[in-house]
Amino acid sequence: MTQANYALRLQSALKAEAERLARTQGTTLNQFINVAVAEKLSALRTVDYFRERAARGDLEKALATLNSLGDDGLPCEGDEI
Repeated sequence: MTQANYALRLQSALKAEAERLARTQGTTLNQFINVAVAEKLSALRTVDYFRERAARGDLEKALATLNSLGDDGLPCEGDEI
């Protein structure tokens, strides 16, 4: 894995809280920040993925499919409460 250095400027209160949380997680501040950035990237990529999927969707087709399945008002076996 290639690593790059970046001088990160955090507000002192934000840095202190991140250090505290990193300690409670048993990790370093560096690792904590790496995981936080990875989680943010994942969340943003997920949003993009669902937007792209939604753009390809066809609501009328989906509703027609659901309507064609029928509805006798009873849950399928195993779906009971």
